Amino acid sequence: MQFAKKSLGQNFLTDQNILKKIISLKDIANREILEIGPGKGALTKYILSQKPKSLIVIEKDNLFAKELVFKFKKEKNIKVFNKDVLKFNFDKIIKKNTIIFGNLPYNISSQILIKLIKSQVWPPKFTDLILMFQKEMAQRIIGKFGTKDYGRLSILSNYRLKYKEKFNVSPNCFFPKPKINSTVLHLQPKNRKNEIRKIENLEKITSIFFSQRRKMIKQSIKKIFKKKSSDLFYNLDLKLRPENLTPDQYYDITKKYELN
Repeated sequence: MQFAKKSLGQNFLTDQNILKKIISLKDIANREILEIGPGKGALTKYILSQKPKSLIVIEKDNLFAKELVFKFKKEKNIKVFNKDVLKFNFDKIIKKNTIIFGNLPYNISSQILIKLIKSQVWPPKFTDLILMFQKEMAQRIIGKFGTKDYGRLSILSNYRLKYKEKFNVSPNCFFPKPKINSTVLHLQPKNRKNEIRKIENLEKITSIFFSQRRKMIKQSIKKIFKKKSSDLFYNLDLKLRPENLTPDQYYDITKKYELN
């Protein structure tokens, strides 16, 4: 019997009602599915019961990957990748209109989301993200302007993803039992034109601004644009702080940065 590895952020979802609730968020019959971090395959089993067209699972843990291959050896439409999800090439491997599920390791959940947001082709090949996060992280992802949860992550997420629905999951639904609450988020890509040339530039701009969260934005503007800042931002109050700017203002700043 293999136990959870703290180093991989493993907490296994064992509550059958929650597992059923997760797959009920989207009709997955005859659909292309990808699951991140299946662990022992509890959710995998329920996904397969809905008869998807194909199922790709990505499991970093060597022993669990082997166990999954053995456990589902009779299933012809499943493929197990024993890979680090942060090094996995989603754009190359997944098929068009894929639905992505994942009980994400808490220690790298934001990194996984950012990787998906930064897909080089947009709209991406996936149509839905149904992912579990630490509750506080989920609140930061969907944090609205003017709330305490608003910040870099919500600005990046809002640019490319729309929030559809969520539900919370108690620590009692896992083994081992985590010390925090979890939240399942259902997100979908926005079918928007790439007004920003490179999503990495929005990532850079928000990083510079929010690394000086308590300071007025004029410091960050000067750092990014140097002498041109007064001409470019004559209509922006430079005494504001980063959390006082709307997502659209950050998108506008990024577009100006790309033109200079």
